[in-house]
Amino acid sequence: MTTRTSRSLEHPARDEIRLEDVLHALSDPMRLRILQALAAEAEAEQSCSVFDLPVSKSTTTHHFRVLRESGVINQIYRGTAKLNSLRRDDLDALFPGLLDSVLAGYARQSARLGAGEAHGH
Repeated sequence: MTTRTSRSLEHPARDEIRLEDVLHALSDPMRLRILQALAAEAEAEQSCSVFDLPVSKSTTTHHFRVLRESGVINQIYRGTAKLNSLRRDDLDALFPGLLDSVLAGYARQSARLGAGEAHGH
């Protein structure tokens, strides 16, 4: 059962998170950039506005929604800001090693291809 209140966003419960949804969410270069940034600041919630993505605001919103609906991130409202955090505990419990492998692979790819190409440019 998904949880939702008047000012909260819909998130899958841990037991509703599916591997194929997570893999789909992580198959996009912009979403990998978001994942990398959230993993780097694991203890901090980050506002959507701190992510400097080379796409429109509506596309950025779409990427965050895909990550949230797949169970990769948690989003909450604080005033007018939407704050994001990685659901590492849930993902590590369900799919041990997946996040670390994806993040390590993404870092190796970025080093190999250069930042622009690794990010889908």
